Amino acid sequence: MTTTIRPAGTGDVARLTVLLEQLGYPADEARVRARLDDWLTDPRSVLVVAEADGLVSGVAAFHAMPLLEHDGRRGRLVALVVDDSCRGQGVGRALVAEVEREARRLGCRELEVTSTRTREAAHSFYRGLGYDDVCARSARFIKPLAAG
Repeated sequence: MTTTIRPAGTGDVARLTVLLEQLGYPADEARVRARLDDWLTDPRSVLVVAEADGLVSGVAAFHAMPLLEHDGRRGRLVALVVDDSCRGQGVGRALVAEVEREARRLGCRELEVTSTRTREAAHSFYRGLGYDDVCARSARFIKPLAAG
């Protein structure tokens, strides 16, 4: 089975919905379509899918952020999901490799990934690709913002 990496499109909404549910983020197709529209119109965002035999088996979403404190940009891999039935077949590696190419093309000097502490298999995967866990040297703070 040959896997190809290609840009995501509106025809991928149904599979993207399934993949997001597998990662633990349930949503309906209408909401995923609206999110996809945002991604597809943002020039600093990249959304790619892995496809084998006509089936989308994975997705990666990446955004390039301008930096004020340094030249260039920092990339952020905001989502990486491989279908449960396709894990361990190199799909995730291929998706990350494409994201890294796109990050370089967009002038990123580094690529950041966040992963919930309980996803130990994901942490091993990222370490195997050369990513370092830097949380011991910096904190991450999030504040939910109310609509309006």
